[in-house]
Amino acid sequence: MSTLRERQLNALKQMLNLNQPLTKAVATEPTWKVLIYDRVGQDIISPLISIKELRELGVTLHVQLHSDRDPIPEVPAVYFCSPSEENLGRICQDLDNGIYDQYHLNFISPITRQKLEDLAASAIQSNAALSIHKVYDQYLNYICLEDDLFIMKHQQSDPLSYYAINKGDTKDSEMEAIMDDIVESLFSVFVTLGNVPIIRCSKANAAEMVAKKLDKKLRENLWDARNNLFHGNTGQTGSFSFTRPMLILLDRNIDMATPLHHTWTYQALAHDVLDLSLNRAVVPESSGSAIPGQMSKTRICDLDSKDPLWSEHKGSPFPTVAEAIQEDLDKYRSSEAEVKKLKSSMGLDAESDLALSLVSDNTQRLTSAVNSLPQLMEKKRLIDMHTTIATAILNAIKSRRLDSFFELEEKIMSKSSGVENKAVMDLISDVSAGTAEDKMRLFIIYYLCTPQITDDEYKKFEAALLAANCDIQPMSYMKRWKGFTKMSSQYEGGGTKTVSMFSKLVSQGSSFVMEGVKNLVVKKHKLPVSRTVEAALCGEGSELAWMDPRAARTDAAARARAAKHPPPTDAVVFLVGGGNYIEYHNLLDFAKQQASSGTPRKLIYGATTLPNASQFLKQLSLLGEEIQT
Repeated sequence: MSTLRERQLNALKQMLNLNQPLTKAVATEPTWKVLIYDRVGQDIISPLISIKELRELGVTLHVQLHSDRDPIPEVPAVYFCSPSEENLGRICQDLDNGIYDQYHLNFISPITRQKLEDLAASAIQSNAALSIHKVYDQYLNYICLEDDLFIMKHQQSDPLSYYAINKGDTKDSEMEAIMDDIVESLFSVFVTLGNVPIIRCSKANAAEMVAKKLDKKLRENLWDARNNLFHGNTGQTGSFSFTRPMLILLDRNIDMATPLHHTWTYQALAHDVLDLSLNRAVVPESSGSAIPGQMSKTRICDLDSKDPLWSEHKGSPFPTVAEAIQEDLDKYRSSEAEVKKLKSSMGLDAESDLALSLVSDNTQRLTSAVNSLPQLMEKKRLIDMHTTIATAILNAIKSRRLDSFFELEEKIMSKSSGVENKAVMDLISDVSAGTAEDKMRLFIIYYLCTPQITDDEYKKFEAALLAANCDIQPMSYMKRWKGFTKMSSQYEGGGTKTVSMFSKLVSQGSSFVMEGVKNLVVKKHKLPVSRTVEAALCGEGSELAWMDPRAARTDAAARARAAKHPPPTDAVVFLVGGGNYIEYHNLLDFAKQQASSGTPRKLIYGATTLPNASQFLKQLSLLGEEIQT
């Protein structure tokens, strides 16, 4: 079965082919067209299709909907945007000004009947009704970042953040709007997957509100004979019923330590240190002498699933990644040396007979060398990019002593060895270790994972944090949160086996010297999210509510009938209130472990947003500030 990413990409390509099925002829000679998108559309397209690929699909020009655009006659214009009032107003303005001759309107989520009628009335008024060729609802209202990872929004995603869902003064109407947005997005995901899920959700929180709304929306669609989007599967027990996935809806409050945790795998480190967003990392380029007051140069690196090193090592520990980059570099150098050798053997005096005889021998070798040049150049570009990223991460590890933080947090979270508060206190008071944010993250994790902290101890920590210039506002929220959440022993296992995490790698500079790193083994353990998923997929997980949009009844009898069926093998796990790469990789590890024990599972991880630790900490700070005022 194709992945969510492939399905979304195919839907976009078909849309760019003016909603005609893709054929071989199209690939060789596409129709030229203009693409107009809003910010939401831009975020959906950019992780999936590069500018070069847009050109190949016949897009000669791609522009923002709300920018000044010149009229372009005789070219079809493909619009890809949300059906918001503001966007529709602008489309009506375009029709009025007659900017294009043909309009293909694709709405990211369904347009309401009322808005469609207003659009039609406006088109008739500006005498442009014949220019509108097609109006499509695309159901693509989510951003796919990996084959098995999606988020809802990137730009303008504040209304969906943990802060927005948990702050005290959110009105009911605002909360309803947030939930409707999430449901809209999840509905799009299942339309793309072509399957109706069985829904499990944590009880009495935002996740349950989403589950109920989604259950209702799916039911309405299944019973709507004309517009059923899951056709071919209409009967109550369709022929596809055995491939139905389970949707596990969880609330961010299930685990508040992981979003703040320091990490050591490649993708999560890039997210934490370099603010990786929409698969694009911005790396500061260290130029020797920075002129005061001048902006430091940055380099934008696109991380793509077509890049073999990235797809293999994005979940690997950082030292392994550095080693892999080094290996690739050595391979590249040997290929380059071969080409150079060939050049020098050709560099004889061209007029002599000897040269001619050599040329005929070497023609074959030369042809193959020339053919391999583009691949070599691409390889070099990727190696350079990964070297830049890894060097930037390594510099951050060295300057912030991230290894010490990571190691201590693993100990605290795994409860494998009693961590004395002295170790935590030492790291917080150490002037050379980390930033104020790093120290705050460490303390919150310690505070959440330690059952009892006396008032005296807490006051000492508070003084140390203030001395380290930390913003301690998040604590007033965390205190209240810990008060009504039981979070006793959620993190068993885990921890690291070697004491000196990176120190050997770090001390010998950024040329990735790899002595003594091999022996670093991090014990595999399941985070609370993976543990809940495992319980649900094994038919346990009694703390999760159960809903099945296909079942005529959702009472206890229907539930008992469902329990007799084997639980689904595949699942979509969705976190309301923000996700992170640490949980994503932890789920992938769980899937690998299941596959090796003979149960292949396809797991997809989704979240409303993907904040990195410092963004998440800011949200906690705002929540704390609100309690104090």
